[in-house]
Amino acid sequence: MEGDDETSGPMIDEIYANGDDNRPRKPIYSGDQLDIEVYASLYTGRTKIMRLLFVADRCGEKNNTAMQLEALRMAFDEIKKGENTQLFREVVQKIDGRLGSGYDLDVAWAENVDRRAEAKKEKLENELNAYRTNLIKESIRMGYNDFGDFYYAHGQLGDAFKSYVRTRDYCTTSKHIIHMCMSAILVSIEMGQFTHVTSYVSKAEQAPESLDTITVAKLRCAAGLANLEAKKYKLAARKFLETGPELGSHYNEVIAPQDVATYGGLCALATFDRTELKNKVIDNLNFRNFLELVPEVRELINDFYSSHYASCLEYLGNLKANLLLDIHLHDHVMTLYDQIRHKALIQYTHPFVSVDLNMMANAFKTTVAGLEKELEALITDNQIQARIDSHNKILYARHADQRNATFQRVLETGREFDRDVRSMLLRSNILKHEYNVRASRKL
Repeated sequence: MEGDDETSGPMIDEIYANGDDNRPRKPIYSGDQLDIEVYASLYTGRTKIMRLLFVADRCGEKNNTAMQLEALRMAFDEIKKGENTQLFREVVQKIDGRLGSGYDLDVAWAENVDRRAEAKKEKLENELNAYRTNLIKESIRMGYNDFGDFYYAHGQLGDAFKSYVRTRDYCTTSKHIIHMCMSAILVSIEMGQFTHVTSYVSKAEQAPESLDTITVAKLRCAAGLANLEAKKYKLAARKFLETGPELGSHYNEVIAPQDVATYGGLCALATFDRTELKNKVIDNLNFRNFLELVPEVRELINDFYSSHYASCLEYLGNLKANLLLDIHLHDHVMTLYDQIRHKALIQYTHPFVSVDLNMMANAFKTTVAGLEKELEALITDNQIQARIDSHNKILYARHADQRNATFQRVLETGREFDRDVRSMLLRSNILKHEYNVRASRKL
């Protein structure tokens, strides 16, 4: 490799060291199979069940029966703590008798829950009708809110959303509006309706004086999830990075603090430039609290910034299997990984006039032929200004001709000066001969 005049020594040393990869290795934390019990303990409520069922479905596709049954067993136990009999029947059907008689369909339990649900629904309807008759706004609001909670508990998310939104007409304070928005956001996330999430986050943020720090952190997370789903990765990164440490375990019905670190860290790596990565991620004291919960994400970010690409990509490779089991991130893993790898390739080549492809392939743990294809794609897409000597396996950077560029700038400056002088002379002649005055007199 040959460095530019402007390239700093430490940067080159780091990249050379990475190519040799002789530095002490840090332990990889996430190469093991996902511990489902630990994973599930991070969440509460419906999202815990849905995440377990998602893991079970993905493990079923990969014929990992042991993990699939473990996830289904935990989902079964969690569902029996609630009142969602429809979901209970679906899980029993997925288990299909493979966990023994203790996990068969409990008909008596389901019928008992359904009977109690019918009685509760009738009671709520009678109370709401009475409130409507008396025109008590606060009671009507609470009545619709209770209906929303009832429908949500029984898995009727569409009805729950409608009931929560109906409370809006009866809200008398900004705190009531925020409560309505948070309920609507919760249900919308469960339904996968992220346009609603964005809308109600905006509504809640319109009353900043009534927002406490925990609610602000929840809204940042919800907005981050909405942007992630919309593939607006840079916006998603910003929202997760803005999430305050006050979040703690207060939003476990939607997201865990570990998810904030993982989602925010990967989105930032894929979209931030080097300066942003340093200022907004590595030096961000609030986000550092989240990164401490997921050491592998913290280490891969530091490795990427330090140009230790082999180690960074190794961390990513070990994280991949578990990230594909994440209910929100699984669809975005491959895109984010591709973007991170492309950024690493671009950042690696940037300081040099020429790069030995054999050394670069060693740094990225790939073959020279595979690396050539990746670099060709980036060159074609104008992300790397270079050309490849396939015979000698060297990448040559294309740098602009500074002398020619300077000469062209001087010519353009001269043309602008000439144009300005001619304009000034023309204006002075017009004023001298009072052209405007005489023309107005003729009219």
